[in-house]
Amino acid sequence: MCGIAGILYKGSAAADAKVGKALIDMLDGCQHRGPDSTGFSLYRDPVPGHLRLRFIVGDGEDATAAIERVKTKLTEFQAKIVEEEHKGSSFAVLVKFDGDLQKFAFEMEHAAKLSSIGESLDIIKDLGGAYDVDNVYKIENFKGTHGIGHVRLATESDVAPEATHPFWATGFSDISIVHNGQITNYYKMRRRLEKRGYFFNTDNDSELIAVYLADKLKHGFTLKDALKTSIDDLDGTFSFLVSTKDEIGYAKDKLAAKPMVKYEDDKIIAIASEEVSLNRLFPGRALNTSEPAPGTYDTWQRSISA
Repeated sequence: MCGIAGILYKGSAAADAKVGKALIDMLDGCQHRGPDSTGFSLYRDPVPGHLRLRFIVGDGEDATAAIERVKTKLTEFQAKIVEEEHKGSSFAVLVKFDGDLQKFAFEMEHAAKLSSIGESLDIIKDLGGAYDVDNVYKIENFKGTHGIGHVRLATESDVAPEATHPFWATGFSDISIVHNGQITNYYKMRRRLEKRGYFFNTDNDSELIAVYLADKLKHGFTLKDALKTSIDDLDGTFSFLVSTKDEIGYAKDKLAAKPMVKYEDDKIIAIASEEVSLNRLFPGRALNTSEPAPGTYDTWQRSISA
């Protein structure tokens, strides 16, 4: 089970697009696939020289202590806080920072559970359905260019915010994934990446996909080429969406056991596990949708002209 959704607004349609509202509607449409938790990767125009960090800090005294550790660690890296926000179980900061991102990210992990770092990216995830998460974090108010989301049915790890999708590629800015399926060569692939100095925050196989793709991008692959290699390198059954600050894409394994449906016009590309999610974007309208074929992949850039 589990459900995934993604949307990117093209050209002039991307100006102040209601990405949050669109993802809430899409994820609520497939909430039956994952009632345990819901998460959103939201992308906005970057602020030059700034990074946005979001941590899972819990509540009560634990949250207070975690936030204090975060602020202390930021001071060590001379990362100046410009904005901060504590809502629900998360703490988010916008900071001025121009140092070594990978070292910075790994060290910040020691302060609190880090959900994401990005010039554009902000991952918000918590327990409950899409509207439950929205009630706390006001996702509906978010306007940006694109985003991906996930509803989770827990099968291989705890029902907890940190085990919720989306997953970020630790040490890399703005790369996130949502995934429906199972990667059966997870430990083999993880050991290879760890030997090359990469860090994993969880034992969730979906996190592997994010780090795998980030590594490919680091070594000069385009996102489309990285998705192409993933179909051969990753064993198992999977449909996943990936996003960077400028692009979204999908990959589907050769068995095609995990569903995926897409809709595209001159203003948007929208992809989800089920057509009901796409219908939520256009109530009462018949859509010309398609299902990606087994073993396929594709990408779309937000710079595409309408």
